[in-house]
Amino acid sequence: AGAMVISMGQAITQREFSEEEHQRFRQRLEACLEALTALCARPGFGEGPATIGAELEVNLIDAAARPAPVSAAVLAHSQDPRLTYEVDRFNLELNCRPLPLAGRAFSGLAAELGSGLAELRRAAREEGARVVPVGILPTLLPPDLGPEALTDLPRYHALNQALRARHRGPFQVRIHGDEPLRLVHEDVTLEGATTSFQVHLRVAPADFARAYNAALLSTIPALAACGNAPLFLGHRLWEETRIALFKQAVDERPEPVTTAMSMSPSWSRSHAS
Repeated sequence: AGAMVISMGQAITQREFSEEEHQRFRQRLEACLEALTALCARPGFGEGPATIGAELEVNLIDAAARPAPVSAAVLAHSQDPRLTYEVDRFNLELNCRPLPLAGRAFSGLAAELGSGLAELRRAAREEGARVVPVGILPTLLPPDLGPEALTDLPRYHALNQALRARHRGPFQVRIHGDEPLRLVHEDVTLEGATTSFQVHLRVAPADFARAYNAALLSTIPALAACGNAPLFLGHRLWEETRIALFKQAVDERPEPVTTAMSMSPSWSRSHAS
């Protein structure tokens, strides 16, 4: 189907890479960063009207509200280029087209999200599935995650293998809460449990630092108002468990350092209120 869209970068065709290929990639990445530095220094680079966009990650569920691993089949029912894959088979992503920030930007973004979700829901119904935009699907159970849940595309298999190799062992999740969770997991499919809504704002280079700092400040009350993912695998944890779970689900360090931020629900409350 024409819905084979990869949202970040170009599609890759292999799952494993040699050390020589990794070295060549590092060299090309350094060259690209040098070119980007020179490009950013050009007068007028990045100037233009401000725009706003967004991407929405969603879960697919069946009639019993359980995860439905049918993302590939759902995408096959749609030709909408805004829809694409995500890490797990019960995830999909909607990429909104950017809109001018001037005028009725939020109304325009709401309309873009509405039309994209309507198409996604239509395609999901073809597979008997429903669409749920939620930080963590509360009906997730351990059997829903693991190798069989990973989206069968080379990029995700390569990501999984690369992170596992750097981590040198299984991923360990430790989150305190009313019902503390300690979990050892062998792959990155835990990341698919942490879906999100991300807003993109294009600003002039001279305004970047100020806009970035303002975004950080505005995140605090936004998180306090919208954080709504306290449940994971049947455990009641943080008010917004998604943050701690995502942090630990993709931690590539061989020996993660346990911090108050990754363990204590009091950090979440004090920094989001």
